[in-house]
Amino acid sequence: MTESYAKKLTAILLEAITDREPLVQEQVCGALCALGEAQPAEVLSACEEHLWQHEKLAHPYRTMILRAMETVVSSHLSELDKDMARAVIFLASSEMTRVKELVCDWQQAASNVLVAVGKQFIGKVMEEVLSKFQPGALPHYFVVQTLANLAASNVFGMVPFLTPILSTMLPMLGMAKHDTMRVVFCSALQNFSESALEYLASRDQAPDPTVRRDTFAADIFSAYDILFNHWLQSREAKLRLAVVEALGPMSHLLPSERLEEQLPKLLPGVLALYRKHAETFHVSKSLGQILEAAVSVGSRTLEAQLDTLLAALHAQICVPVESSSPLVVSNQKEVLRCFTVLACCAPDRLLAFLLPKLDASNERIRVGTLQVVRHVINSAASQMEVKKPFILSSMRLPLLDTNSKVKRAVVQVISAMAHHGYLEQPGGEAMVEYIVQQCALPPETEPQKPGADGEDLTGDGVRAISVSTLYLLSTTVDRMSDVLWPYLLEFLTPVRFTGALTPLCRSLAHLAQKRQEVGAGAFLLPYDSNATLPSPYAITTRLLTVSSTPYLGGGRGAASLRLLNILHRDIHPLLGQRWATTVPLLLAHLDEHTEETLSQKEWEEKLLAFLRDTLAVVSDNTWICQLSLEMCRQLPCYNGTPQEKNFLYKCIGTTLGAASSKEVVRKHLQELLETARYQVEAEREGLACCFGICAISHLDDVLAQLEDFMRSDVFRKSTGIFNIFKDRNENEVEKVRSTVILCYGHVAARAPRELVLAKVESDILRNIFQYFSTKVLGIKVETKDPALKLCLVQSVCMASQAICSSAQAGSFHFSRKAELVAQMMEFIKAEPPDSLRTPIRKKAMLACTYLVSLEPALEEQVQADMVHGCLHSVMAVPPEPEAEDDRQESLYLDTMHALEDLLTSLLRRNMTPQGLQIMVEHLSPWIKSPRGHERVRALGLSSCLLHHFLEHLHVSALVPFHNLGLLIGLFSPRCADLWPATRREAVSCVHALLYLQLGYEGFSRDYRDDVAERLLTLQEGLVQPDPAVLFHTCHSIAQIIAKRLPPEQLISLLLTLFESLGDSDKNCSRAATVMINCLLRERGSMLQEKVPEIVSVLRSKLQETREEHVLQAAQHSVYLLASQHCAAVVSSLLGSPLPFDSHTCSLWRALATEPSLSTQVLALLLEKVSRDVPFKETRAFLLSSSPGREATLLPLAATCALYEVLSVPASGPVVLELYPQLFTTLLLRVSCTLGVLLPRSLQAKERRSVGSALAPRSLEPCSSAVDALQAMLLRGGSEDVVQRMELEGGWRLLGSSAGHEEGVTRLASAMARSAGPRLPLVMKALVCTQSSVYETQRVTSTAFLAELLAANVVNDLMLLESLLDNLAARQKDTCASVRRLVLRGLANVASGSPEKVRAHGPQLLTAMMGGLDDRDDPHSLVALEAMTGLARLLDLVERRDLHSVLLHVAIRIRPFFDSEKVELRSASIRLFGHLNKACHGACEDVFLEQVVAGLVPLLLHLRDPQAPVTNACRFALRMCGPNLQHEELAAAFQKHLQEGRGLHFGEFLNATCKLLMHHFPELLGRLAATSLFYFKSSWEDVRAAAPMLAGFLVLHAEPELQPQVDLEQITAALQLLLKDPAPLVRMKAAETLGRLVKFA
Repeated sequence: MTESYAKKLTAILLEAITDREPLVQEQVCGALCALGEAQPAEVLSACEEHLWQHEKLAHPYRTMILRAMETVVSSHLSELDKDMARAVIFLASSEMTRVKELVCDWQQAASNVLVAVGKQFIGKVMEEVLSKFQPGALPHYFVVQTLANLAASNVFGMVPFLTPILSTMLPMLGMAKHDTMRVVFCSALQNFSESALEYLASRDQAPDPTVRRDTFAADIFSAYDILFNHWLQSREAKLRLAVVEALGPMSHLLPSERLEEQLPKLLPGVLALYRKHAETFHVSKSLGQILEAAVSVGSRTLEAQLDTLLAALHAQICVPVESSSPLVVSNQKEVLRCFTVLACCAPDRLLAFLLPKLDASNERIRVGTLQVVRHVINSAASQMEVKKPFILSSMRLPLLDTNSKVKRAVVQVISAMAHHGYLEQPGGEAMVEYIVQQCALPPETEPQKPGADGEDLTGDGVRAISVSTLYLLSTTVDRMSDVLWPYLLEFLTPVRFTGALTPLCRSLAHLAQKRQEVGAGAFLLPYDSNATLPSPYAITTRLLTVSSTPYLGGGRGAASLRLLNILHRDIHPLLGQRWATTVPLLLAHLDEHTEETLSQKEWEEKLLAFLRDTLAVVSDNTWICQLSLEMCRQLPCYNGTPQEKNFLYKCIGTTLGAASSKEVVRKHLQELLETARYQVEAEREGLACCFGICAISHLDDVLAQLEDFMRSDVFRKSTGIFNIFKDRNENEVEKVRSTVILCYGHVAARAPRELVLAKVESDILRNIFQYFSTKVLGIKVETKDPALKLCLVQSVCMASQAICSSAQAGSFHFSRKAELVAQMMEFIKAEPPDSLRTPIRKKAMLACTYLVSLEPALEEQVQADMVHGCLHSVMAVPPEPEAEDDRQESLYLDTMHALEDLLTSLLRRNMTPQGLQIMVEHLSPWIKSPRGHERVRALGLSSCLLHHFLEHLHVSALVPFHNLGLLIGLFSPRCADLWPATRREAVSCVHALLYLQLGYEGFSRDYRDDVAERLLTLQEGLVQPDPAVLFHTCHSIAQIIAKRLPPEQLISLLLTLFESLGDSDKNCSRAATVMINCLLRERGSMLQEKVPEIVSVLRSKLQETREEHVLQAAQHSVYLLASQHCAAVVSSLLGSPLPFDSHTCSLWRALATEPSLSTQVLALLLEKVSRDVPFKETRAFLLSSSPGREATLLPLAATCALYEVLSVPASGPVVLELYPQLFTTLLLRVSCTLGVLLPRSLQAKERRSVGSALAPRSLEPCSSAVDALQAMLLRGGSEDVVQRMELEGGWRLLGSSAGHEEGVTRLASAMARSAGPRLPLVMKALVCTQSSVYETQRVTSTAFLAELLAANVVNDLMLLESLLDNLAARQKDTCASVRRLVLRGLANVASGSPEKVRAHGPQLLTAMMGGLDDRDDPHSLVALEAMTGLARLLDLVERRDLHSVLLHVAIRIRPFFDSEKVELRSASIRLFGHLNKACHGACEDVFLEQVVAGLVPLLLHLRDPQAPVTNACRFALRMCGPNLQHEELAAAFQKHLQEGRGLHFGEFLNATCKLLMHHFPELLGRLAATSLFYFKSSWEDVRAAAPMLAGFLVLHAEPELQPQVDLEQITAALQLLLKDPAPLVRMKAAETLGRLVKFA
């Protein structure tokens, strides 16, 4: 039995090997291997028989079988007996040579079998193979290939056979005419040679240590003769490469004299192949082996070949390397290996050949030569030792090369030199300087663009590799320390090395730190022996200046500061302790920021503070003067970097400020003025900053120096020849004046405040205007230079600010204030009104801002002209396109802030309501401007002024804020402006005005009024573009205004709002209408005396405009008529054409303004909705089975009217009164209009209105009913119900035929949560409708009542019993949906009133059992509801009640496990889990039987395609675990089947089957038989899982359990599955067949 069954399984798998799917073939092959693991002999035997018996089996399938055999043989080689080995060898040999033609996959697989067996049975394999390797006949290709592979895989076994093999092979070489055979002979000779060499190298371990090299010499030479002299000349490239690959190892076995004799021919022959092959790796590798062989025998003929060799190898190294081609890279390595061999035997000849080529014109030659030089420096160090000076001198020309690739190669050579001591020789410093030069290359030039030949730099660019090299040499090559220190310091200060500062500083810091560790406390800089080193002052200046731009060059700021800190002792002996504290703080600041986040101004201030602190610590005038002198010397170095030069100017000012020698200060200031480049704006600014900083300590000297400079010829208009500025033209003189004026401004701003007031008019401003040459002080010449204007404005601004910030500013009388203001206004007016390109406006307005606050006060007209001029200059500027740069945007914002500051400064001079009114009047034309950007700006300024007024409000007596109404009337309509920004600013203005009123009423400034604060919360509504939201927000704003507006201000507010009805912005006009209506409603009782005036104004406005929103303002009187004739008004309005137009809708809403009237209106409309027929059947419906219903007009119109009335907030009290009737009527109206169409007469009109967007709402019957129901709930205080429905999507569901039931359910749930007290009456009204003739209404009412049982509120309201009785009475309803909803409601008791379930248990279980047996439901939806309900009830009913139905339920639901409907599968399986859960600890045998019967379906449905089913299976299995009464199995289910946890099904199934078979072995047959049922499942994944289950059961079952299993049946079933259309199923079937070997 065992033998036959194993063979049967193998046979089945072998039949399946012909599957069309490659994955299945692989699985079958794997199954064969698995069978082979258990029964290797049987499987090998079966495979052998199959191949012999199926001679015509196609070779791809034979290949798969042979691959399986190779795997089995390799795994069980030691278990293979001789007979089987002989059979396998014979089969493989036969398969390999069955056909003469080459079929590579098949014959290779057979060859691999022979090679695998040959590892153990080399003798038998060789016997078989040699039988087909006979003298006189050319062997099969794969016979030779097999011999070659055997030589590689079993060296010790094969080498003893090599002599006879070679003897037989040699004659065959001449017989081989085809290149294919010649190639395989070459491969064999290569492997034979390599095996022999390996054997000889390990002779001490070899079985025959007597084997010598000359054993093979003669045969190898004979083979060499044929290969080299005949085959190498072939035209076939593949053959030539095979020959040259073989010649390499063969050369080591040639006799020494023969090799010497052949070298003159061999080397040229191999070198000639370079010209014939594109990929030359194999040529180079073989050449290297030949050269090694030649050197090993001390060849003398090699020298004669050197020139040719070197030329050929050099040409190869110059081939461009493509990183994507591994063979080219490998070729370069082999070529370099050849150079190493030559360098060791002929170093002089090699260098004499290489070094002259460094001057070649071809870039590749230079790069390749450098590559070889680097290689031999590293690989032949001892031979190159005496050649160091020669090599160094030869590097002079490459150092001048400008080619990037050459530079990169030079850097790599220098790196190699450094490691081997070259740079310590004379000339080594030039190499170091070269590295630094490359570090200084600009980063933007990299990466290099690819050249014309496609070659590109691989990896880092020249600069990056140079930086890396310099750092590595500094930190890792100890012998370089003395070379680099202090030599690298000489590169710090020259400008051309600026780009290398970061790596220089890092290397120097490391070197200095190492020297500090060796000699602590000593000076680091040996100035006595190195006169070329930069001075401490030069180092300090350089490092401090470049630190001002800290992130350039890869972070040179931090590197410079670290180096400066390490050199503290050499800079000055006193600095160490202080810098140990201050430098880390600067470095920490840089670490906290990036280039984008760092504030340049803040960083420069920190550096200047560091410099001031350093100067204070040193406190040595001589040292300070030397430092300032060095700073001045270095100024020209930064002409190309204006920002750094600007900072250096500040450093000079700081240093001069610390100097005590006035002569030095004056001298340096004079030099600065004489040498400055005035045409550069940044330099003008830097020079001015320098003078300003210096003036802090030397004000008189600075002013005196400026006076002296002013008196020079540069300021006298002569013939154009100046004393010291002879080469300067008129434009340059203007720039000099600009700079001097700016210097005075900075001096005024920086100088001590107590000294400024005395000199500001007499010295500073007088000189400023004298240089400006303007009319202000009588000088007739004016300038047109904008830079000069800007400098003047900026200096005046600084001077004014300095005066204002002085402690004596209050008593200072500025006599020229008016003149300065006039001059500033001239500048402002001269600016182009249509663009903003210069900061002149901003600076001039800032100057005016400071001037305004000084005495004497400006005249009113001057103030008015100034405000008007500034507003016109800024407000009218068109907004910049969004594509403009950020600088333009920043300039505009700064200019607006300057205007704000100016207006605020003016308001501060008159902090009264009148002063505020004056400022607002200036802004009023811009607030009402037709251009949006002007309105935005004006409202923003207004908001700023109002808030400033509010913040500084001081009320000494309770006085009225008499212009409140006018101001609110001006701003409030802007809350609806077309521009959102304007709306926000308008609310801000109104908010401030209300608090101003509270302030005038006596409230403290920190008082917060709840009503006024609501304004801020309304701003979100103003963001909405939806007009309805916008105007609703405006209405709310008006309500707030009405609550806080004093009565006497109301009429002025209304009159101002009436003026806004004609606003050009229609949004603002509408907002005025909304606010007027609100104010009249809220405060109309106060206007009795003013009514005629208001009506008159309103009539005039109605005559002026025909706008709809204006007309609506007069329609509130309609409710009066309705109060007297309600029924007639309602009937008339119901007769209006549908859909209602806006006038009709507004009239309906007007009827809800008074409760008693609203009650009558709602009662009439409810009667119209409920008493009339809701729809009529169309002719199409009567003639066909599909529904076709049209709504009747009267109920439809009444529904729309209900919505309009209910949407008015005032109808709330009436809705509360009629809540049950309204709710029930509208809910049932929704249900009976589902799918109902509009009357035919209205359908076309509805389409037109939707297309034109004229109708405010849809007329669709169901939608209108849903809207009305929503409005009713909102008005009835059930906002939470509406919101919850909205969040849950309930309204959308309620109005759709498909989702109506769910929508009703969600509505009932929301009502139970948020409207509990309303439920008794609502329920009473709904119960009355359960016998309705309309089925949809019965479904709706049942669904609502059913869901109520899910809420505990029903129990609280004592409605449970009546609800249960009512629902139970509907169990026999003719509608299946009603019956289903009844079961859902009864089950809902488990959620709403779980404590009542026990009392009603029998009734509930009986109802559910009836649902399971419902035969009138073809889709089993009632049964589905019953299963779901039972799952909810089981945990709550009495155990005795459950006991009687447990088995019946389990049996009844079992068929649903495999239902085609996912819901039924999921519900039944989950209920099965709950049944198990209910039985925990008390499971009877009869139910345990059901548990066991359910195991297989549950396990297999874990692979169900539907996630709900798999989740249900997880739950059910976890619940089944305890009932199986085995803790380990239950624990496994709990661990692996948790919800949400990933499941590796194969591993889980394997573990489960292992436990089942260990603890319940008797179930094997039953479980296996059940799994067979699912072999025919309609779901592919389940069908694939079934054989997996059977396979794992068998895998873990004990062999003695085999009688339980019908192997024939399982095998037959699996055999059928091997023909399944799904590849996955066939794969799993094959896998399981492999496992059945357990019972074999």
